[in-house]
Amino acid sequence: MTSTNEIRRSFLDYFGSHGHEVVPSAPLVPYNDPTLMFTNAGMVPFKNVFTGLETRDTPRATSSQKCVRAGGKHNDLDNVGYTARHHTFFEMLGNFSFGDYFKEQAITHAWTLLTREWGLPKDKLLVTVYHTDDEAFGLWQKIAGLSEDRIIRIATKDNFWAMGDDGPCGPCSEIFYDHGPDIWGGPPGSPEEDGDRFIEIWNLVFMQFEQTAGEITGNLPHPSIDTGMGLERIAAVMQGQHDNYDIDTFRALIAASEALTGVKAEGAHRASHRVIADHLRSSSFLLADGVLPSNEGRGYVLRRIMRRAMRHAHLLGAKEPLIHRLVPALITEMGAAYPELGRARALIEEVLEREETRFRQTLANGLKLLDEATLGLGEGAALPGETAFKLYDTFGFPYDLTEDALRARGISVDRDGFDAAMAQQKAAARAAWKGSGQTADGEVWFDIAERVGATEFTGYTATTGEAQVVALVIDGREAIEARAGEAVTVITNQTPFYGESGGQQGDTGTIAAAGLAIAVSDTQKPLGKLHAHIGVIEEGTIRVGDVVRLAIDQTRRDALRANHSATHLLHQALRNRLGGHVTQKGSQVAAERLRFDFSQPVALTNEDIAVVEAEVNAQIRGNSPVTTRLMTPDEAIEAGAMALFGEKYGDEVRVLTMGTTGAGGTGAGAYSLELCGGTHVRALGDIGVFRIVSESAVSSGVRRIEALTGEGARSWLVAREEALKHTASLLRTTPDDVEARVAALLDERRKLERELAEAKKALALGGGTGGAVSADEDIGGIKFAGQVLDGLDPKELRGLLDQAKQRLESGVAVIIAVNDGKASIAAAVTDDLTGKVSAVDLVRAGVAALGGKGGGGRPDMAQGGGPDGASAAAALDAVRAVMAG
Repeated sequence: MTSTNEIRRSFLDYFGSHGHEVVPSAPLVPYNDPTLMFTNAGMVPFKNVFTGLETRDTPRATSSQKCVRAGGKHNDLDNVGYTARHHTFFEMLGNFSFGDYFKEQAITHAWTLLTREWGLPKDKLLVTVYHTDDEAFGLWQKIAGLSEDRIIRIATKDNFWAMGDDGPCGPCSEIFYDHGPDIWGGPPGSPEEDGDRFIEIWNLVFMQFEQTAGEITGNLPHPSIDTGMGLERIAAVMQGQHDNYDIDTFRALIAASEALTGVKAEGAHRASHRVIADHLRSSSFLLADGVLPSNEGRGYVLRRIMRRAMRHAHLLGAKEPLIHRLVPALITEMGAAYPELGRARALIEEVLEREETRFRQTLANGLKLLDEATLGLGEGAALPGETAFKLYDTFGFPYDLTEDALRARGISVDRDGFDAAMAQQKAAARAAWKGSGQTADGEVWFDIAERVGATEFTGYTATTGEAQVVALVIDGREAIEARAGEAVTVITNQTPFYGESGGQQGDTGTIAAAGLAIAVSDTQKPLGKLHAHIGVIEEGTIRVGDVVRLAIDQTRRDALRANHSATHLLHQALRNRLGGHVTQKGSQVAAERLRFDFSQPVALTNEDIAVVEAEVNAQIRGNSPVTTRLMTPDEAIEAGAMALFGEKYGDEVRVLTMGTTGAGGTGAGAYSLELCGGTHVRALGDIGVFRIVSESAVSSGVRRIEALTGEGARSWLVAREEALKHTASLLRTTPDDVEARVAALLDERRKLERELAEAKKALALGGGTGGAVSADEDIGGIKFAGQVLDGLDPKELRGLLDQAKQRLESGVAVIIAVNDGKASIAAAVTDDLTGKVSAVDLVRAGVAALGGKGGGGRPDMAQGGGPDGASAAAALDAVRAVMAG
């Protein structure tokens, strides 16, 4: 018997030996085709090559492509487990010619491989061609020697392939295998064609025409070949089986399921084991390719697949989570061909176990409520839609599981009633949103989200990708198109652009298509679910429905990643240094720098800053990988994760693990464990270097740190070094000696200041300047000494006045010090005169002349000041006037 792995290898080896590049399978997420939820055919990764948007170094390729059909128009989910050939996950063997060989060589390769290399009986094979494709008809006669009755002309679109209304298209030729008269069914084109006797095993597509708006407009300049053969189907044929689930791979997975449940795959349990085997494959491969379960988009489809398998594990009587325990069996069967399964084993097992643990509780509650709701309902009855919606909305029991659980009892579900209840809930949500104080023009986002759903963010793993335009907004209103020069906001079904949230700024970049160029200056996230690309159209016109290519500014994103990851390390380092009271109070993650606000009653010392900075850089040098897990908020908090300020958390959260445990580290070996939906570095070494540039107060009990990473930190350090060199040049010394040179200059300055102060004191004691009297005066029989001194420190006034009083023995002394245009005035009265003259009255008169107010002290000593230093002489005159009475 030929194993599935051997068949795959044989196919690739055959075409590899005939000039084809053996290409690894592309991921299940088709970033180059926004119209698809998952890669569902072997040609999907080559779509842009066939349309001419991309070129390849080699004109021939062959692959075994991972495919999933479980969402959108290609959805086989409900049939899986109950038929012989429906799968959510399958492999598509294919050989491709990009303008190289065409029909004759494609038919030759197919016939040679099937009949000579693999030895299939020629009399078991028949083919179909498009009814007008006389060339293919003749080639089959010539190459395979088939008689006319075994070459069937098909006039329907089943034998004419098109990439869409626009683009390449062409006729097909399908190869069928006859499983024999013991199985009911007729050949293609016959009334019994829906039977299982004749099974299509290979489809050859001859791309030879160009199509516009669904009409053929001419021949392609370079006709091409696209083929697809289901590995599971050909394995069944070569292993003598009629049912795909009887091939070696599925038999091994079903055997593992039987061993763990103790239930044979027989009778009513046969379908359950098949569902588990199939869904194990699709779930594991989707998880390995970066899809995580969620309530939107691809993640929602993955969750449906997982929960359907888990529902059937429950039907088999499994008391504990089962599906994750089957992963080793899957890796044994397929890990050699797809090593990503082995690399992602821990993630796959963890997610499967966590989802099943949570779902088993949901399932138990839901089935109990479902039993109560269907009491009295017999076969042919329908469960009310409102009841199904309550199970879904209140208890988290999905609609498809309600449908699946009732199928065996012959009870249907009122889908229209379910949809009506859903619509009523949406209307209530809209009304609540309107009443929440949101701006009127913001309602456009609610309309768009309700119509098209959430934007799927692909930017955790991708920086470019294709998307379909689902809405355009100009000046707060929806539009059908936008033209060059207009400012427009573009909403697409998926995007690698991060929408501003959680403190991280939105991405910038470009949106482009043939003749179209848009510069995206920002990405916002209205309602927390739409990614709104804000930009200006530089060239061309964009319309709703267009397929566009999105590319973020990767250099800027890398800087954002580094700064965002550094905030997590900074947070933990602050807690380690200052204590557990430190919690985030806000942040801003920009490409240029990061800002982090945190609870802390007093300023950090220079030593605190140095220790925190050193600890963060130590983690960066450790270069440990950054890992992400998906949990419920409660699970995350229980695991020790910290929630970050500004994040809104739903039913599930991304839990970010960074670094290795140090002093005060958290988590099982983790330095930092936090909830965060932002984009981050893959390893801490990608941050480069971390530098704190400022620490300041924001408000009472809240401090702020601003810091730089990577190139920003390097540039900052270089600028400081250049400033040091320039300073050294001005000081006529070297950078190493700047500190000593500045210290010497400061000592010299202090010495000169002391000498200057002494000189001014001597001047004050020796006579006045600047318009003041140069000798003692007699005013009303009282000796008066008045002086104006420029540049005198006001702190020296009292000491000088004490000396003046001693010199006068009996009298009044007034000194005005003028500095930077302002004046300080002080007056002293000897003790024997305080009954006649008050120093307070004298100062207040002088202050008023100086443009100030007030002034105060004691009768023997008072002081004040004013802004008008130029009126110092007038102030002395005002003092004289008071003394003269």
